[in-house]
Amino acid sequence: MVYFGFWIGIFSIFTFLLFGIDKIRAKNHRRRIPEATLLLSALLGGAVGGLLGMQVFHHKTRKIKFILGLPLCLILNGAAAYVLLRFLK
Repeated sequence: MVYFGFWIGIFSIFTFLLFGIDKIRAKNHRRRIPEATLLLSALLGGAVGGLLGMQVFHHKTRKIKFILGLPLCLILNGAAAYVLLRFLK
């Protein structure tokens, strides 16, 4: 379970940084990070970082994909943690 917590922490920081980088690129009219990459990063454990990134950077806050997708990713991350905690003692 320690490894899963480490994984979640690292991916949350990574996803948070992706949101920040994408926001900077958007402001500077540069090549963006694909939305699929942002969502996949959240799904793989970075949902907390993605949600924080949305709020801190005010980024993707009007996109339904992110308004619904990131909380869903958070639920799936929590379910994965529950399964690991419950069944892999």
